[in-house]
Amino acid sequence: MASTKTRTSSFTRNVLAVSSPQTPGIKCGPNGTFFVSSGISDLDKILGGGLPLGSLVVVMEDAEAPHHMLLLRNFMSQGLVQNQPLLYASPSKDPRGFLGTLPSPSSSKDDKLRNHDAEQEKGLRIAWQYKKYFGENQQSFNGKDTKQEFCNDFDLRKPLERHFYSGQRVDCISFKDSQNLVALHDHCTTFLSQFPRNDGSISSIGRIAIQSLCAPQCEYSNMEWDVLSFIRSLKCMLQSANAVAVITFPSSLLSEPICKRWQHMADILLSVKAIPDDDKELAKLLTGYQDMVGFLNIHKVVRFNTQVPLILEATTFSIKLQKRRFLVLECLNQAPIDGSSGSSYGTSSSCSGSSKTGTLDF
Repeated sequence: MASTKTRTSSFTRNVLAVSSPQTPGIKCGPNGTFFVSSGISDLDKILGGGLPLGSLVVVMEDAEAPHHMLLLRNFMSQGLVQNQPLLYASPSKDPRGFLGTLPSPSSSKDDKLRNHDAEQEKGLRIAWQYKKYFGENQQSFNGKDTKQEFCNDFDLRKPLERHFYSGQRVDCISFKDSQNLVALHDHCTTFLSQFPRNDGSISSIGRIAIQSLCAPQCEYSNMEWDVLSFIRSLKCMLQSANAVAVITFPSSLLSEPICKRWQHMADILLSVKAIPDDDKELAKLLTGYQDMVGFLNIHKVVRFNTQVPLILEATTFSIKLQKRRFLVLECLNQAPIDGSSGSSYGTSSSCSGSSKTGTLDF
């Protein structure tokens, strides 16, 4: 008797997502989606868990400030700390020298964790004999086992140690003198071929970081359709690979039709904008304006294996540097109204004036 064949359909449960072993730096999400961290814990929460494997992240740069480099540095450092292969492409002559500016993971007793613990201690007091054990656990989790964390807290003032990027797992490319994108396309094809998406477990994850694609100093900057074809090919290769790519580009230098096509092909679309120092009206409108360095706008969020969209609580977030060391994203909050306008809410003339008649006019 012939053996019965297992019946499969598009609604079959993804057994691999449940039975695959846990890989450092990867997190299993809903509908069989695997996430890797962007290097910013706040951004991972906003995007619903992180950057899905096989996704193309596009960041629109601001011509007035290089805030996109903050996102790119944390993305690259997170992969290097977790020993994930990295392909970095840049229009500079020495792209490997940029690796020396990457931030380093913070220690267990940094300012960010201290502020977080201080806020919790306002409502909950722990006896000193138990609190000392609590501190040891925090140190063992954040200090000795930093590579096992899904997302690290990076200190922007402390450079990444050289042993993280001195090996052969980092490939740096300069496309400044390239007349076309053939060499960059070949490097991406060779790099992504190391991380095929097959039926087995995920053993390794790759990251691609491309800085300022189609920059004006590149010879192919006017070949907009060729650049568009490269992005389309890269997106197709990512869909069958266990990797994530982040591309930044100067949107102000592209024509409007080409820029719209770039945005359409992106799985996750972000944009950054600088804050002018002398904007007094904005300072009165927003709380914590003095700590802001820019804005992050989320235009598009990808959702794999489902037709249910991700509804964000907000699409614009403030970029802050906590203690001038840690990158933090916060929702915009309107500043409270000053005391001069508070009289309109504190008056009770209708109630006091109607006391003679015995009725209250609400």
